[in-house]
Amino acid sequence: METLKQVCPTDHLLRPLCSEVNNYHQNVLWRLYCDKDLLLDILTQRSGAQRQVIAEAYQGMCGRDLLGDLKEKLSGHFKDVMVGLMYPPPSYDAHELWHAMKGAGTEENCLIDILASRTNGEIFQMREAYYMQYSSDLQEDIYSETSGHFRDTLVNLVQGTREEGYADPAVAAQDAVVLWEACQQRTGEHKTLLQVILCTKSYQQLWLVFQEFQNISGQDIVDAINECYDGYFQELLVAIVLCVRDKPAYFAYRLYSAIHDFGFHNKTVIRIIIARSEIDLMTIRKRYKERYGKSLFHDIKNFASGHYEKALLALCAGDAEDY
Repeated sequence: METLKQVCPTDHLLRPLCSEVNNYHQNVLWRLYCDKDLLLDILTQRSGAQRQVIAEAYQGMCGRDLLGDLKEKLSGHFKDVMVGLMYPPPSYDAHELWHAMKGAGTEENCLIDILASRTNGEIFQMREAYYMQYSSDLQEDIYSETSGHFRDTLVNLVQGTREEGYADPAVAAQDAVVLWEACQQRTGEHKTLLQVILCTKSYQQLWLVFQEFQNISGQDIVDAINECYDGYFQELLVAIVLCVRDKPAYFAYRLYSAIHDFGFHNKTVIRIIIARSEIDLMTIRKRYKERYGKSLFHDIKNFASGHYEKALLALCAGDAEDY
């Protein structure tokens, strides 16, 4: 990991914060509180690893927790973005899942977005972070806060036991028949078989399964699921299929829905942009513009405002022509 000595002298964006920290006795917290542009420029332009270095330096020089001070001094959705950026990715997922389940009512779409899209390694780190942050077991909390086949599918996903890098055409044909029967008969047993296949087979294997399903049924698997099931169970199954096919396209769809179908659902927009910012956000931007005709940069600029808008646009890294 980089040290403060390595980061500060060579990075013009980090020098202001280092200066602010060194001048703590000149009321650094008040200056940081007032200068939202300074916070925005530094925290949105650094990698997650560099933000952790900044937090360590802040703790060492000021004897205070930067995350705690951001929570105390900021407000609104700008606060949500700045605070979210200070969590390492597994901790941020854990934070979002905890609040999705422990608030007033369960935010099922948050559970779907995170658990349908994460790799085995990401799920393992997320579960560890969840326990470290909240002294609670993620799987047990999911079990207690959800129900039915939706719960069973989430529990299966959170175990992080998906096969990796394996594809067998003969098995794919058999699994496609099972999926077709599950869509036709819809018994509890068939629903269980359906979710087991979608949660445990490798992405490569599921590509073959979906092709075989199309061959034997004459129907796309997403259309079949939408016709046969409903509620959050249906939404979760579709999310898994879409993530298998094209994860950036799935998140582009979720962002578009959050912006246009729900009157700018801030939590969803913030969560996706922060969580994917160092993974595939540039590809998500590309898919968004290809599918919806307008850039993500354009839509954020039209719906958000103030420093909140500036923070999202900085993370989105939009070019002027995107507007």
